Amino acid sequence: MLSRVAGNIYWMARYLERAEDMARLINVNANLTLDLPKGLSPIWGQLIAITGVGELYEGEFDERSVLKFLIAENNNPVSILSCMAYARENARTIRDVIPREVWEAINRVYLYAKDHAQQALTKRGRYPFLFEIISECQHITGILAGTMNHDAGYTFLKVGRNLERADMTSRIIDTRSANLVPDAIVTKATNDNLQWMSVLKSLTGYQMYRREMQVRIQRQEVLKFLIQSKVFPRAIAHAMSEVEKALESLPNHEKAQLVIHRINRQIDNVEIAKLKQTELQNFMDQLQVGFAQTHEELGVAYFGGQVSAQTQSQDAA
Repeated sequence: MLSRVAGNIYWMARYLERAEDMARLINVNANLTLDLPKGLSPIWGQLIAITGVGELYEGEFDERSVLKFLIAENNNPVSILSCMAYARENARTIRDVIPREVWEAINRVYLYAKDHAQQALTKRGRYPFLFEIISECQHITGILAGTMNHDAGYTFLKVGRNLERADMTSRIIDTRSANLVPDAIVTKATNDNLQWMSVLKSLTGYQMYRREMQVRIQRQEVLKFLIQSKVFPRAIAHAMSEVEKALESLPNHEKAQLVIHRINRQIDNVEIAKLKQTELQNFMDQLQVGFAQTHEELGVAYFGGQVSAQTQSQDAA
């Protein structure tokens, strides 16, 4: 397989996953306004911090300005509209490799995002827009799993998707757990409960958390679930395990695997109970450095330097 084709499949998967995750984040923050005491609202600026592109943002940190930046801003490389445009461009260049239905679905959701992004800035239009983006991205993932040959191309698809998931989960834990809602009025217990429930819902993990952990929402157990779970698809341990298994079928994977093995040891050995806020942020930073190194090793091994040229969205990976 040509390195250009492999790289475009990898990036198509990452951008689709990134668009879906961004829609989930915005949706949960919007819904959080319904759970907070009257007069309070989520700290919308936290969403920008999660994406790692705060240096590009020049607006006010009010709801509409932040949403415009994250949904419809062409100059923001991680906005939903930009991610769908990048995914579409990558898919366009590999139309002879992916099923035609996938190209048509990606093109359709891109055009939908382009035509309806402004409507999503209103309270009435936001939920239908975000629901459509999430549903269509999952639909595309399903088509790919069911119709694309599970060969080397599909392996790069899985690697891109799961590396993006691991990175996004670490960013959500890193940033959202620190200061999600104003804490001057609500009690600490209420604040903690809302924060961790929001973190779980951001990753669509609330029900699976209750099923696996079988305890009420509490910081230590939520962190254990999102960092170390081997069965929850958006847990960091599970996502990196999927990357590791996928790479085993490819040649020249040794250097990337060494980095992944180090990350997995860090995940397995970390004592969650000792991760106070500062230690937790430091640990997430270490993991994100590892994701970036994995990304770089993949670029050297398989993509002929194309990865660096397309690292246009997030600093870490």
